[in-house]
Amino acid sequence: MATPILQVENLSKSFGDLLLFEHVSFGMTEGQHVGLIGRNGCGKSTLLGLLAGLDSADDGKITYRKDVKVGYLPQIPVFHEGETVWQACSRVISGEEEELRAKQLLTQLGITDFQQLISELSGGKQKCVALASALLSAPDFLMMDEPTNHLDLSVIEWLEDYLKRNKVSLLMVTHDRYFLDRICTDILEIDAQRVYAYQGNYSYYLEKRQERLDAKQVEVVRANNLYRTELEWMRRMPQARGHKARYREEAFYELEKVAKQRFDERNVRLEVKSAYIGKKIFEADHLFKSFGDKKILDDFSYIFARYEKMGIVGNNGTGKSTFLKILLGQLQPDKGSLDIGETVRFGYYSQDGLHFNEQMKVIDVVRDIAEVVNIGGGQKLGVSQFLQYFLFTPEQQYNYVYKLSGGEKRRLYLCTVLMRNPNFLILDEPTNDLDIITLNVLEEYLKNFGGCLIVVSHDRYFMDKVVDHLLVFNGEGDIRDFPGNYTQYRAWKEEKLRHDREQEKQRDEKPLVSWRQRENTKRRLSFKERREMEQLEVDIAALEEEKKSLETALCSGQLSTEELTEKSKRLPALNEELDEKSMRWLELSEIEN
Repeated sequence: MATPILQVENLSKSFGDLLLFEHVSFGMTEGQHVGLIGRNGCGKSTLLGLLAGLDSADDGKITYRKDVKVGYLPQIPVFHEGETVWQACSRVISGEEEELRAKQLLTQLGITDFQQLISELSGGKQKCVALASALLSAPDFLMMDEPTNHLDLSVIEWLEDYLKRNKVSLLMVTHDRYFLDRICTDILEIDAQRVYAYQGNYSYYLEKRQERLDAKQVEVVRANNLYRTELEWMRRMPQARGHKARYREEAFYELEKVAKQRFDERNVRLEVKSAYIGKKIFEADHLFKSFGDKKILDDFSYIFARYEKMGIVGNNGTGKSTFLKILLGQLQPDKGSLDIGETVRFGYYSQDGLHFNEQMKVIDVVRDIAEVVNIGGGQKLGVSQFLQYFLFTPEQQYNYVYKLSGGEKRRLYLCTVLMRNPNFLILDEPTNDLDIITLNVLEEYLKNFGGCLIVVSHDRYFMDKVVDHLLVFNGEGDIRDFPGNYTQYRAWKEEKLRHDREQEKQRDEKPLVSWRQRENTKRRLSFKERREMEQLEVDIAALEEEKKSLETALCSGQLSTEELTEKSKRLPALNEELDEKSMRWLELSEIEN
């Protein structure tokens, strides 16, 4: 039987008149990996802060096993002024053996200058230092608040592997759904001031949560039916109610609470009509950009297509954000030209775009931009309706901005970008600090968006859902176009790595002279291979179009049972065919390059 490590009993916390959670109880055992999820502002970070001893609860009890060592990674790392990387890490270690481990860990996280000042590091590198410190403290129970925010994809994948191999008990808040699915054994959800426990990973949670919501919906419908009957009784002959009927009156008020519960799940598709966009989008012609000796763009050319949805991936510092700023005209290239179509209207969501008047009400922030949103077909949404779609309740809409959580402010910023009716959206790390429910809403919005899209994100699940292909920034101006989503790109990388290792092994087994002779002879595509590559490009485009059409049909809710079955069977076969053709295209393109 698993050994208990933490017990939480009847915990309550509020800030003024805002109740976050009330009388919640749960426990954790050794080796358990638990994901804590819930919408922005529900109290996830506050709960971690209470468990870490950074704040006190209004009521309830937190009990750790006596010998437990607790570690905590905050969402925003805090360091001492003037502190170096090594000083930050050396505070949690002692001894030469641990120093070696610390240097190895920092190197694996992409940090090699141990004497560099923390203040000189990017946000992503600062997060890596804080992560290294948390792991080096060797806790028995580790809490992490949004550990993947601002991290490179390679570091996220390294962290996944590290945590899967480690026996530390883990409680983490994250919106990264692949991370949740691969790491967590259990899920805790904060919803409506309560905590619900699910014994399984994120995929299991989704299934069981829907069952809970369906059962709750049935309960609310029954309560509403009974509520109407009891309301009539309450209104009738109030003078005649005696002492014996008081229990029924008290039961009525309890029934009223259940009947008036609201569900904020997004079941309606929001098909927002973007402004008209012409055939010419943008053309990058032989762009160069460097900062000192560091190359960002090196003879980069690209013609962007109408309705294209592009994802951009690459490690921090490879130039992703710089490329976007050049596209938007905020930076000038050193050489080359960029021709933007006359009809293009950019909507830009940046990492540092949170600039609000904190004393304004939420609804007034959006009203300053527009009073209505055109959603096509002659239909329009008012500001309040649009905000409700992005999960701002009528009560929250009349709250002041300063009362919002960090994630809620991000959500409001997103609304201000989308309200301007752009036809070309550029989203730079849009998923940081947004909760999973908001991400689902945003993904649905982008799937129906009738314009162009560029997304820079470390959220692999989000990228898989919304983009058609990737631009991969490898650094030093090396930029490659990949015809698929991130999961397909990752599979190709792993296959290529395996292939390269086999080639290396074969090379080592052959005489050195023979290898050198072969290396000097560059392989070129044959006529047949070139024709195959051209046909693959046509096939891939057709399959992508079929997949898009298929997914639209499956989400329409208008298919018969036979059609639904037929199209559901076709989708996995189509994906497999698309993967095979994409992999073959990449093999040929490697020879070509």
